[in-house]
Amino acid sequence: MTRPSLDRRRFITSSLAASTAALGGVHVNIGRTLAADSPNEKLNLVACGATARAGANIAGCKSENIIAIADVDSALLEKGAADYKGARLYADFRVMLEKEGDKIDGVIVGTPDHTHAPAAAMALRMKKPVYCEKPLAHTVYETRVLSDLAKANNLVTQMGTQIHAGANYRRVVELIRAGAIGPVTEAHAWASADYSGGKFTTNTKAPASLDWDLWLGPAIERPYSEGVHPFNWRRFWDYGTGGLGDFGCHFMDLVHWALDLRAPTTIQARGPEVDPVSPPSWCIVDYQYPQRGELPPVKLTWYDGGKRPELLSTLKDPQGKPYDWRGGQLFVGREGMILSDYGRHVLLPVDKFVDYTRPEPSIPDSIGHHQEWLAAIRTGSPTTCNFDYSGALTEAVMLGVVAYRSGEKIQWDAKNLKVTNSEAAQHFVSKEYRKGWEL
Repeated sequence: MTRPSLDRRRFITSSLAASTAALGGVHVNIGRTLAADSPNEKLNLVACGATARAGANIAGCKSENIIAIADVDSALLEKGAADYKGARLYADFRVMLEKEGDKIDGVIVGTPDHTHAPAAAMALRMKKPVYCEKPLAHTVYETRVLSDLAKANNLVTQMGTQIHAGANYRRVVELIRAGAIGPVTEAHAWASADYSGGKFTTNTKAPASLDWDLWLGPAIERPYSEGVHPFNWRRFWDYGTGGLGDFGCHFMDLVHWALDLRAPTTIQARGPEVDPVSPPSWCIVDYQYPQRGELPPVKLTWYDGGKRPELLSTLKDPQGKPYDWRGGQLFVGREGMILSDYGRHVLLPVDKFVDYTRPEPSIPDSIGHHQEWLAAIRTGSPTTCNFDYSGALTEAVMLGVVAYRSGEKIQWDAKNLKVTNSEAAQHFVSKEYRKGWEL
């Protein structure tokens, strides 16, 4: 399929946009200077993606002005924009960003994973604050590009690991830091998600509402395939990264936070035979992290597709029942363990900690994951999942994908973004892009 060049499309919006937005020049670089505005003035936000996670993120920022929304599916765009009557509508987020230009105070990215980086990188180069749904990007390389752009431009950023804002994760971090279970040398994180079985089909036409070529974005050009859009793209390597990519940033988040982890040095994965099209039905990944100051080295193991740590099966609650948690984290310290998930945690063994005095809460409550980002745009206050922190987390998650797809135990040089022992594995650190979609 051929497409009009971006230069040509700078002056062409979709038919939806034509009725709601006037043609204009290209706007780039810095937007309004918020420090000069009233702190009570609403921010002007634009959104890449209209429904599903994008819709939830827009709703999380609905206190502000949603001035434009882009989505490649006009039916979903109409649905997602229904509550934002003043929003200008676009098919192509690149056109939206160019045309809205210096009116933009912040950009929400909630597209499928394979287009996170093109959207976020464009916004960051325009020096716009960005909220991007997890995982931050589709590859290790893309993740580093985004974190470097955010740092170079000193921009307000937040990755959409919404559970990070909850009280439960804070209490676990405080327990670990207080030494409740002693130094932690082993941790486990797991989720039950299974996104295997993706198969491309080419015997049907794309729905009239969908611009399939735009949906593909940077991915390899191929005919429309039924069962990919709007959700099952997670079942395809071209667009997603399976259960690890979907849930790793949520469950490994707490381990990274509590143990002050950044880049692993070795990564090894196992699972079913590699399918070149679709992620596996289950995957187990062993990460080895180095010593951090006085904190000892840590082995973190990830599980998905229903796999869980063997140690979990040996643990019983006070009634003698197993902790049959479908997703969670298990921290193993020299003096005990902590079992946790999104909303609960328990110190183990239970009888040892009956009289334990918990540390006083020391990590302030979040004002809300989206509200952190909005407040930071106004005041420069911190966000807890900025692209520096969440970039390191996402890189670790994506290195699990690299190890699985390559079949290698990889040695990782984070500084140079290099697998030092395998050219085959290095191939999966980045990817090729279609013309017009390069980073």
